[in-house]
Amino acid sequence: MCMFRALTAVLLSLTCTLATAEEVKATAAPAFELADVHVSPHSNNSFLRGGMLRGQQYIVRQATMVDLIAIAYGVENDNVLGGPSWLDTDRYDILAKAPRGTSPDDAKLMLRALLAERFRLVVHSDTKPLPSYVLRVSKDGLKMKEADPGEPRNLEEHHTPSNLPPGVPAYYSITCRNMPMKNLANILHDFATAYLPKPVVDATGLTNGYDFDLKWTWRPAPDGLTVFEAVKKQLGLNLELENYPTPVMVVETALEKPTPNAPGVGKDLPAPPPPEFDVAVIKPSSPDSNGIQGRINGGQVKLTGATMHWLIAWAWNLNPNDKDAIVGAPKWLNEAKYDILAKVAPNPEAKTKDAPQIDFDELQEMMRKLVTERFQLTAHMEDRVTDAYTLVSVSPKMKKADPLTRTGCKEGPGADGKDPRVTNPILGRLITCKNMSMAQLGEELRNLAGGYIYAPVADATALQGGYDFTLSFSSVGQLRSTPSPGAADSPNQAGASDPNGGLSLFDAVRQQLGLKLEKVRRPEPALVIDRIADKPVEN
Repeated sequence: MCMFRALTAVLLSLTCTLATAEEVKATAAPAFELADVHVSPHSNNSFLRGGMLRGQQYIVRQATMVDLIAIAYGVENDNVLGGPSWLDTDRYDILAKAPRGTSPDDAKLMLRALLAERFRLVVHSDTKPLPSYVLRVSKDGLKMKEADPGEPRNLEEHHTPSNLPPGVPAYYSITCRNMPMKNLANILHDFATAYLPKPVVDATGLTNGYDFDLKWTWRPAPDGLTVFEAVKKQLGLNLELENYPTPVMVVETALEKPTPNAPGVGKDLPAPPPPEFDVAVIKPSSPDSNGIQGRINGGQVKLTGATMHWLIAWAWNLNPNDKDAIVGAPKWLNEAKYDILAKVAPNPEAKTKDAPQIDFDELQEMMRKLVTERFQLTAHMEDRVTDAYTLVSVSPKMKKADPLTRTGCKEGPGADGKDPRVTNPILGRLITCKNMSMAQLGEELRNLAGGYIYAPVADATALQGGYDFTLSFSSVGQLRSTPSPGAADSPNQAGASDPNGGLSLFDAVRQQLGLKLEKVRRPEPALVIDRIADKPVEN
């Protein structure tokens, strides 16, 4: 899932010029013809989707107010400051109709006007010193080759298989040609998120493009190579966290509940026709295929080395690591691997011949339809009793939060910049949370701790209000031993006694937060397979 999410995020990245609220009011801002704005339905995998103009249609799903402001004003989410506590947690769907011929820049102005009208949003631009990873030339000098100005700009990415044995670090690498440093800053932020939870700023002063290769360990790991070391050794650049003057948007006021939609707007904004692939080829993967790889290029999707179990889980928005998420799966679903090359059908109403962009939710729907038809799949959703967890209070060690601060959890260090992963890479996960209630923590744990938690965690702590805390633990892949007697129960049977110094989520919650995750059995939704062919219908 993360693979497609990263690819989709790159495709959907938006940039525009900052404007203050006063500037927007002073001009005749363009507006959507119609708009349906509502609270997003509950999702097991909540993250921003959409945010681009497709013909006359503008769709955003599962967007927080911070997401919407970032899209509309062209800033990083971290650079949206102030505002009420719910800005990072409440999510909204927007389906709007734009006038024919609307440009992407005008669509952003329309979104600003919509936010001002329906949420009474008031913001202003400013410059603040914010924690950022600043890229500068090392005192030892550059180690990159200056490119020929006429050379095409190009980026290629490579990574080692994701299913390596425990303790074997996975590497990620990029090959860049004629790449400016301002572009490198964005690339690092997009592809080295395990190290760089804050924005990356180019302060090198270099204006030309450069040719280089860069390789680092995907996540902090023993005997690995951090992105900080790689940038210095391979490029001759320093990448350091510091407070750097940064353009920001400051939220003054916003409504949590949008104003009502116009009567009958649903009839005037019908759902788009079901998406489908124009052509799709499915074939068995090469015998030496190792790991799942995927790429979206315009209207084309290329997927290699995918088991049918993984593909079904992803298409039905389930966790592919959850053994209980799919019921009745034949053994071959986890053994046979397939490559898929598919092309999206062109939009007959589109005015240009450009390849259509793929919407994440539509891609999942298209994959569901493809798998259903080609493998003659029949299945249904059903509640099945499975392992789940309840959060209980033992001896709380968390700090009571200021109720006015913004609520949410993020990967990486807090405002102090302290990151234990640098000195102890076996603790590969670091979560920083602000003003989180225990019910919110229980809901978010399955997103924050993949591999450990697959269902919402019930809150039985009786703790009221919000708390600030950090949680440092090892990913499931970093643990490789069985627990000692009495160690916390874990899906991969790893506990605090792991000889490589790893710490499971369960032990970290108990030691660092003074809470306990107790295993229980309760009903959770699962996909039940009634029938599936062991070979796809011929291409």
